[in-house]
Amino acid sequence: MRGAVAALTLVLVTATAAQGQTVDRSPRPLPNPTYTEAVGLAVPEAAPGDALERSLRPMPRPGSLSAMVAAAQGAGAARGLDLSATAVEPEPVAAEPPPTKREHRRKKREAASLAGSVCGVAAIKGEEIAPIRSRVNGCGVPEAVRVTSVSGVRLSQGATIDCDTARALNTWVSDVLQPAYRDRVVELRIAAHYICRSRNNIRGAKVSEHGKGKAVDIAALVLSNGRTEVVAGGFDRTMRKVHKGACGIFKTTLGPGSDGFHEDHLHFDTSDRSGGAYCR
Repeated sequence: MRGAVAALTLVLVTATAAQGQTVDRSPRPLPNPTYTEAVGLAVPEAAPGDALERSLRPMPRPGSLSAMVAAAQGAGAARGLDLSATAVEPEPVAAEPPPTKREHRRKKREAASLAGSVCGVAAIKGEEIAPIRSRVNGCGVPEAVRVTSVSGVRLSQGATIDCDTARALNTWVSDVLQPAYRDRVVELRIAAHYICRSRNNIRGAKVSEHGKGKAVDIAALVLSNGRTEVVAGGFDRTMRKVHKGACGIFKTTLGPGSDGFHEDHLHFDTSDRSGGAYCR
């Protein structure tokens, strides 16, 4: 059987050679004409019957490709890439146009309104003063201010209070007091502000909110027409309305009929006690 196969193979090879055909047994692929022309590599023409004599050794590397490899190796040995050629320059920022006359006047008014203000509110005028300390336990104002006007309404005397109380008083004047009266209120008659004493001047009682800079007492209101609305004997419908409107803005609101100690003034304070507002 083996002899028959060998004989058949020999017959086929002999027949193929007789017909002038050659078999390329080399594993190397034929050169790419497009690539060789691009790199300038000359491909010699193969003579008839030369296919079996082609060398398996690789062809020399073209000069242009060698230069590219050398350049790549040099870049790899460098510390980093030079991106200066590809850096994108930032776009120039347009200069801000100068303020118009209207804007200049507005900024000037804003600066003027802040002059002399305290507690971060332009409508509260006054000055910051040194912290008030006391040998009496519970008295004193760590961050005290002396307020002279709120929302354009002057105080009859500078009230020494803290900023929480100053802001509450400012809100009450602008949102409650002024809208309630037909004629504008121009002055608050201050009956009391900071003073280190007990509540209602009762011996042995707790320290009053006045002793902490958290309370202010108002005895009367002066209107733009020159009329003075006094709390004592003048607690009318309008004044009761503004008294009630202070409830919630302040923590404690007291007046005539509350406890017998506030018949001639309105007492407002911003105490630190827990719970809701106490209004009587």
